[in-house]
Amino acid sequence: MKEQTFMPSTETLFERTSDTTMIMNMGPQHPSTHGVLRVVLELEGETVVNLDCQIGYLHTGMEKEGEYQQYLKCVTMTDRMDYLSANGNNLVYSLAVEKLLDIEIPPRGQALRVMLAELSRIASHCVWLGTHALDLGAMTPFFWIFREREKILDMFEMFSGVRMMPSWIVPGGLRGDMPEGFEEKLRAFLKEFSPALEEVEGLLVSNPIWKERTIGVGVMTAEEALAYGCSGPIARAAGLAFDLRKSNPYCGYELYDFAIPVASNGDVYDRFLVRLAEMRESVKILQQVIDGLPEGPWSSSDRKVVPPPREELDTSMESLIHHFKLWTEGFAPPVGEAYAAIEGPKGELGCYIVSDGSNKPYRFHMRPSSFMNLQALRPMSIGHLIADVVAIIGSIDIVLGEIDR
Repeated sequence: MKEQTFMPSTETLFERTSDTTMIMNMGPQHPSTHGVLRVVLELEGETVVNLDCQIGYLHTGMEKEGEYQQYLKCVTMTDRMDYLSANGNNLVYSLAVEKLLDIEIPPRGQALRVMLAELSRIASHCVWLGTHALDLGAMTPFFWIFREREKILDMFEMFSGVRMMPSWIVPGGLRGDMPEGFEEKLRAFLKEFSPALEEVEGLLVSNPIWKERTIGVGVMTAEEALAYGCSGPIARAAGLAFDLRKSNPYCGYELYDFAIPVASNGDVYDRFLVRLAEMRESVKILQQVIDGLPEGPWSSSDRKVVPPPREELDTSMESLIHHFKLWTEGFAPPVGEAYAAIEGPKGELGCYIVSDGSNKPYRFHMRPSSFMNLQALRPMSIGHLIADVVAIIGSIDIVLGEIDR
């Protein structure tokens, strides 16, 4: 029997520009690419001549699976997309469903949603900062900034019992109120985080090696960012002062005082500076939330969507029946469609839902910021060295769970 030799495929969406160039795979692997991403490179020496991103290695069919789940049970599907910002995924899905239902969330519920969303933003940026620094050879920032992220995950665990996939924000409000002792823990974190971030900045901001690896690398102009549909820190680093929390406020963001950090060069270094500034702005928002947290209910009073309080189940047969029917049959929004968008850690995160009047979404689709931003990798990388591609991927801050879905 003739021995067969396995040859890895180098088939790409582009043709080699010259007989002197070489086709090389970067990936698919996790450590250097922030997810299971395959990048096919055409190199002339060490210079990138062409580049093709090949995705799908993490595809799970979440959107199609969501169409077979009741609206409330679909919340857990969103957790697994951008798993570094699960609260943001829960929030945008809940906002879209609430548009279909035409229900309002009370002020305390809105404030608690902002609190969880901003903590998720900081936690996501912490992962970006630590792994991005590690990619470029800086090991200490990884340990220092992950120490701060652990504090946030501990607070998520206080809320929901889990650290990364809380599903605590749901259509109609939240699953429960802020737990006892949470305020003290949050205030302690806000007091400690800014000095801790300054320590990490001290290692990188003026570091000549860091600046050499990031300044002038992966430049993207404001016009290119718009053309490729980029948003979030990538667009703001290019000079676009666009933030959905300001332009299209949701959850009461118009009540909070915060700035939109922008830069002008649009390179890896500017994206680094913008995210550092965003973490500080999130700290400002969280301080305002906890200082002015309103009293009252945290969920809607619409009993067609929100289950009755736990204490009623022991004394009210009507509440017990309602609870049973809601968790077994779910709720059915009227026929229609809705789109909601939030400013996630990586940019505009949108959710589109179509209702056919049943208890399951007819169409469930996400507008993933990572997927849009990844399109810019090719123009940002051509002409740079292969080592720069790792820096550029890190500066985009992609999560393949959100890209592949």
